[in-house]
Amino acid sequence: MLSNVIGAEFRQVADREWEGRPAKAVVAARVYPTDADDLWDALTNPERIPRWFSPVSGDLRLGGRFQIQGNAGGTILRCDPAEALDITWEFAGATSWVTLRLAREGDGVRLTLEHIFPTGDLDGEHWQKYGPGAVGVGWDLSFLGLGLHLAAGGARPPEADPAWIASDEAKAFMRDSAQAWAEAHIASGEDAATAQGMAQATAAFYTGG
Repeated sequence: MLSNVIGAEFRQVADREWEGRPAKAVVAARVYPTDADDLWDALTNPERIPRWFSPVSGDLRLGGRFQIQGNAGGTILRCDPAEALDITWEFAGATSWVTLRLAREGDGVRLTLEHIFPTGDLDGEHWQKYGPGAVGVGWDLSFLGLGLHLAAGGARPPEADPAWIASDEAKAFMRDSAQAWAEAHIASGEDAATAQGMAQATAAFYTGG
């Protein structure tokens, strides 16, 4: 069913600075064949979000607080319609940041997501075990669901379908995603053996292996 669709088209692990502090960013991007207004609506309309992502509740405006069902909550820091969205990502007692940028490209719109972590937080057990794929595979699944929704009006995220999530196709997608994040990690300067070990742990976590 999903053999011809993808998560992100571009992946990078990059150095950043956030609020004057050194940080690391997990960067994903993909061009969607739609216009900026439609893509923005899919990203921010609480009626459309659950068709490709988890339901989101709260005060969905600049300065408002939001909560993703079963996942992170946070504050909306920037909201420029059809251009930019910045949020805090507060989960398990830690705060990171997610930024979204929309830019016209060819006949579509490029969506670039950065999930930014303070460098000191990268010493934590979670990053040391899983590396960038810990969030990267999840974002790849979101990019996949968004693409299906925009292309065919998909009514729910792929990972919400128990039959798909248990399928060989889903497991291959998640293993491929983890490997792609390992390659991005290596390109950023990480030791290849370390990055591959993190990717294997991430793939096992997502696939139940």
